[in-house]
Amino acid sequence: MDINIFDLNGKISGKLELPEIFNEPVRQDLILRAVLSENSFKLQPQGSYRFAGMETSAVYVGRMNAYRTGRHMGIAIRPREKLGGGVQGKVKRIPSTRKGRRAHPHKTEKILAEKINKKEYQRGIISAIADTLNFGNGKIQNLPIIVNDSIESLSKTKDVLKLFNALNLHQYLETKVRIRKGIRRSSKQRQYKKTALIIVKNNSSILKAAGNIAGLDVCTTKSISANLLAPGGNSNRLVIWSESAIKNIEEDIKILKINK
Repeated sequence: MDINIFDLNGKISGKLELPEIFNEPVRQDLILRAVLSENSFKLQPQGSYRFAGMETSAVYVGRMNAYRTGRHMGIAIRPREKLGGGVQGKVKRIPSTRKGRRAHPHKTEKILAEKINKKEYQRGIISAIADTLNFGNGKIQNLPIIVNDSIESLSKTKDVLKLFNALNLHQYLETKVRIRKGIRRSSKQRQYKKTALIIVKNNSSILKAAGNIAGLDVCTTKSISANLLAPGGNSNRLVIWSESAIKNIEEDIKILKINK
């Protein structure tokens, strides 16, 4: 199956045979598995101070007829501060008290990373690439969209926007800024929807130029990931390929490993 190749003006400059990777079956379970594994490696181990809430003079005395036991005094038998003269102080140490220890604190030894087999991860990437042909539910013709290698030489953001206008894809870029209120403060935070993805072969100037557009991501074939192809694990994206990138994608997928 031959696919059109466009230039920077949106005109057809040639044709290219579609790689077999786009004919692979779409496995949504593998895509989600790869995305969850990627996200788990971004988690940072958390832990609390070992003696948090325990640095106090309070002790627990539960024996009968023992000094400071608190029995037969009409008060609960809990760890209490030592105030001198046998006076019972405030209850400390236990989670239900003020400034007491946490009931179930985070533990640094907990394993947060969800490992995935190399071949399983690669199959998830392949499924995500094949799923990009379903973008728009048939509204866009001639998927995938391929642009000749001149796209990698773009160095200005306005040139990238002109390319989307020439390809009649400007409506798929994020134009509306969604403002949400901060959780712990009254400030406002900007949110952008993940819209399009540009995949190139080499580290070129377009990596910076396209990165300035909200919701638009750009990467090389060797840095491609499941989160870029299918944000959240259950949705595909509009992907624009450079000619060299789509020619070498099958070779670069074979050496692709998850970043640990």
